[in-house]
Amino acid sequence: MHDFKFKNDELYCEDVKVSSIVKRVGTPFYLYSYKTLTDHFLKIRKAFLKLNPIICFAMKSNGNLSVIKSLIDLGAGIDIVSMGELRKALIAGADPQKIVFASVGKTEEEISFAIESGILLFNVESEPELTHINLIAKRMGKKVQAALRINPDVPAPTHEYINTGSLKKKFGIDLRTTRQIFKAQKKYPYVKINGVHIHIGSQITSSTPFVGAIKKVTAFIEDLKKEGIDIEYLDIGGGLGIIYKDENPQTALEYARKVVPLLQKTGLKIIMEPGRFIVGNAGVFVTKVLYIKDNGVKKFVIVDGGMNDLMRPMLYDAYHEIVPIKKNRSVKAKFDVVGPICESGDFFAHERMLPQVKSGDLLAVMSAGAYGYAMSSNYNVRPRVAEVMVRGKAFKIIKERETLKDLMKGEIIVQWS
Repeated sequence: MHDFKFKNDELYCEDVKVSSIVKRVGTPFYLYSYKTLTDHFLKIRKAFLKLNPIICFAMKSNGNLSVIKSLIDLGAGIDIVSMGELRKALIAGADPQKIVFASVGKTEEEISFAIESGILLFNVESEPELTHINLIAKRMGKKVQAALRINPDVPAPTHEYINTGSLKKKFGIDLRTTRQIFKAQKKYPYVKINGVHIHIGSQITSSTPFVGAIKKVTAFIEDLKKEGIDIEYLDIGGGLGIIYKDENPQTALEYARKVVPLLQKTGLKIIMEPGRFIVGNAGVFVTKVLYIKDNGVKKFVIVDGGMNDLMRPMLYDAYHEIVPIKKNRSVKAKFDVVGPICESGDFFAHERMLPQVKSGDLLAVMSAGAYGYAMSSNYNVRPRVAEVMVRGKAFKIIKERETLKDLMKGEIIVQWS
């Protein structure tokens, strides 16, 4: 459930009319519900209470400081994939001992800063990376912890671009190499390799792939124990799907019922990395209709938001429900909802049944809290949009709309003498 609902034919975020926010902020912008955001985190925490896991919010899904601070205040850790994310997590008050660092391409600067910051552990994606971490830790005179990210080579029913559990993808280490690394622990005296990490993909709505991967990795851990190799942490990643259209995703409780018994048997400290599940349905993208165009073949609703603001439809052909923020009961027709960017890929929907909207009407692109603003860009020299959060009857701007001055910062018109 989420807290974007119609009251008296107007869309509200919690107790605030979306149209009243538009008057203050303009369009387009991202809008988040504090209640939905925090409720979804608390649902995971409650469902997995028996395990008392470290729940590390996957910051790549939404890196706004107010969003992550809201979760940190409830006890969340952070799953990071860059030094920028680490810096923001620390600014928001994250406990370094609840921060885990993934990414297949960690740089020397990033590794050094993470060690200096005292993070819990690195999720290591390759043998050369582990060697690199060991050398940097040696130079700094510190010993760090690492989990090896296993690629379990299990199929995940999701979009090919967000399927990460296959050996055809760049992520993780195959089981044979993982075993060799554990046996060669002495080669890495400045890295305590005491964890195993899996993450098979994103927007997975069934428990079956998760159960298969967890069974595979727990059996592997049991084999390691028999060889005298002790593991302390098991990081089961994220990937829980949400409703965008007509999906029937598992709830946090349903997921927990399937995997908690398997995880309890291990006796290991469990880490989780949910992102989309927490923030996806906690946000919408609000945009204004500029023009209605009919070329005799198709009808287009042209809006002021573009693929640079929300690229999931273009990148994944992803579906997002689109609704007028004031209910319109006119006869529906098929429209393509498109933006102003000079690309044919600049669309939010194709052949979508919508009421007869007109110039100036406001639309909400639903379920846009995850991988929305986080993936936005300045393509076509377009400032990134504002972000707003509602809590109860109040709303606040949590990221100012960019200006042209922001976009040109650092640029120099070269003078050749």
